[in-house]
Amino acid sequence: MQNAVITSAWVRGWAVSRGTPPPVEEPWGYRIDVGLSRHVFRHVLPEPDAATVRKLCETVTQPYAWLKVLAEPEDVAGWIPPEWTVPDDPGFMMYTALSPSPEVAPPAGYTLHTEFHEGVHHVRVLAGDGGLAAHGQVAPTGPTAVFDQIETFDGHQRRGLGTLVMRNLQTAAARAGATTGVLSATVDGRGLYASLGWHHQGPLTGVVRDGSAP
Repeated sequence: MQNAVITSAWVRGWAVSRGTPPPVEEPWGYRIDVGLSRHVFRHVLPEPDAATVRKLCETVTQPYAWLKVLAEPEDVAGWIPPEWTVPDDPGFMMYTALSPSPEVAPPAGYTLHTEFHEGVHHVRVLAGDGGLAAHGQVAPTGPTAVFDQIETFDGHQRRGLGTLVMRNLQTAAARAGATTGVLSATVDGRGLYASLGWHHQGPLTGVVRDGSAP
């Protein structure tokens, strides 16, 4: 996929998944008003370069403003002024073709719960004591769907719960009419998604404005 195409799909689906206003198109990409105290808004740049990133960083003075840049963190670190930081949590843009998956039963001792709310399909896996063991959600927006908030909690890992969540989400998205899935992976999640047939598009680097900066 082209960076512009995958980014357009990601920002639209991410906004639905997180319940934010729709993304606003800008000359360099997109702006999403997130509205959190430590994540006020984010600018997403599908085709970044040093001059564009530097100018944007100089223009944006709001503490806890974020950039999401489809470029290597080492490159981005050289483009930003001192008031901005590249956190040590690299991301990876990934995509896959979607189709309904064969039904998978949860492991013994776990139960699977699904819910659809405000355009988002949610999957939760509960342990025998009722505690949350794993969860995830997907927001279909036409032919694409964004997978988000995928997590398996400590004490429940390496039991196939991540695969269980992803396969159920993929089926829900495919049945909603989506043919391509998109997500932003962490270092820990990238291996799971690759094992399920997801393809690596490229790096997705976050940059945040210092909260103490004037």
